[in-house]
Amino acid sequence: MYIPKLYRMERAEAVQMMKANPFALLVTVDGQRPLATHIPLEIREEDGKIFATGHIAYGNMQKKTLAGNRDVLLVFQGSHAYISSSWYKSESVPTWDYLAVHAYGTARILTGDELKTALASMLERYEAHRENGRLWETFDPEMLAREMKGIVGFEVEITSLEAAAKMSQNRDNADYQSIVTELEKSEEQGDIQVANWLREKRKELF
Repeated sequence: MYIPKLYRMERAEAVQMMKANPFALLVTVDGQRPLATHIPLEIREEDGKIFATGHIAYGNMQKKTLAGNRDVLLVFQGSHAYISSSWYKSESVPTWDYLAVHAYGTARILTGDELKTALASMLERYEAHRENGRLWETFDPEMLAREMKGIVGFEVEITSLEAAAKMSQNRDNADYQSIVTELEKSEEQGDIQVANWLREKRKELF
């Protein structure tokens, strides 16, 4: 991913963005043909390393490209919004503000207790706060055993990150304030999220 220096995201911010936007795109190559699957991932940091765990359907042929693959790509998309140049005080062209992370790494297959731990962790994240949330121990063990036969779990140790926060950093304060004002007039969730991000980065203007 091409990222001008002005828009490069620091590692800690990139990891935070990945955790906040865990529904990612898993990309591998089978021969010369790229394969992609949209899946939720769990991101964790351990001993200075970053790991992503997830699972795909057993019938998904992308499973054949995972074990030992050192060139797995995970694409995370954050907040984004169209930015009209009519919001600037001088003539310019429109653009798009966005957050995106490309995480590259090495994959390995998870089985047995490792897979159970990964699945239980995902349930904990999405169910623990719900009334009558369905955590791992609330399911029938035999049913879980059957369901696990239908998936392939994996873990990617992330070895490099390309992270972009192209969020109007090139605009002066007047244009920046105008962008936030116009975005906040919108009812689109993405527009409001970008406006909130911009406000946070230049708090002194608001």
